[in-house]
Amino acid sequence: MTPHSRAEGRGPRPAMGHQEVTKFSRRRRSCCSRGTQLALLALVMTALWAGLLTLLLLWHWENARNLKQLEETAAQNVSQVSKDLETHKSDQMAQKSQAAQIMQDMERIQAEQKRMESEESALSWNLDGLRADLSDLKSRGLNEMRQALDSLGRLQEEVGKLWIELRASNAQTPGETLPPTLRVVPTAPAVALSTVPNTASTLVPTTTTSTTASTAMPSTTATTTATTMVPTTAAPLSLSSTPGSVCNTCPEAWIYFQKKCYYFGEGSKKWLEARYTCENLHGRLVSIHSPEEQDFLTKRANWRGSWIGLRDLDIEGEFIWMDNQPLDYSNWQPGEPNDAGLGENCVMMLSSGKWNDAFCGSKLHGWVCDRLATC
Repeated sequence: MTPHSRAEGRGPRPAMGHQEVTKFSRRRRSCCSRGTQLALLALVMTALWAGLLTLLLLWHWENARNLKQLEETAAQNVSQVSKDLETHKSDQMAQKSQAAQIMQDMERIQAEQKRMESEESALSWNLDGLRADLSDLKSRGLNEMRQALDSLGRLQEEVGKLWIELRASNAQTPGETLPPTLRVVPTAPAVALSTVPNTASTLVPTTTTSTTASTAMPSTTATTTATTMVPTTAAPLSLSSTPGSVCNTCPEAWIYFQKKCYYFGEGSKKWLEARYTCENLHGRLVSIHSPEEQDFLTKRANWRGSWIGLRDLDIEGEFIWMDNQPLDYSNWQPGEPNDAGLGENCVMMLSSGKWNDAFCGSKLHGWVCDRLATC
């Protein structure tokens, strides 16, 4: 039995012919090629499995290494989170303490605000009291000033009477004359005085007898009737008249107009500063009482506006001049006074000459003072 026959599990065969041998050899080669293919396939499969196992081992090793790295990273993260949590807890505690401190500060601020409000109310009350006292003082000052002016007028009248009596007493002594400063205006006709002796040259007849004495009686009769004459009541002009009424002398840099002197000041000043400056110059902020005076001031006043002596500081809407005279003449700008803004209680004169009420704290570049002319 041949090996081939044994491999095929067959028994002995009888001798074959040439064709049979050829078929057999072909069959045998095909069997060998199949075995080789199977062996090669097995080797390929073995190599594939080996490669696959190798890849699986590499994948497992890589996964194990990544897992270890993840565990280390997770441990680090857990540690960092623990630290952050502790830091957050400490920050929360600090914030709570800060919130408590802020609450305490807020309570202190509220208490301080309440105290300041109470002080402000007290200050407001005191301020109201001071304003009332100031208004009272202003009223008293104005009343005292009026009383002083009235007393001055009465004093001037008394001085005039004293000068009349002095003149009468001097006239009783022959040959004596009055000083040159005591000039008297004659009240009797010159003809009557020429018939009276020297002892009666300073006396004038009364209104009931002066005409008859000067026209009908002779000189002897005039002498006998001189005993009925009384001293004249005319006061000396230099004393009894209002200062500046017949004088026209002004200080240097002052301008004369209609019995008054005017000073046109320049320089940035508030109303109160301008008032005190005029007082230092022995004058006062100008008081305007006629269109002629207004025209005179308009031609010379500062073109950027000037303070004048009109204000309503005491009673709103009740304007008073610095000379305490009533508002008998006005030259308001249309729409004025309007008491706008922060309260406009002082009056300025515009370049056009019109008046405008303005804030007393504003600074103007011009201001006008006036005073009575002197002899």
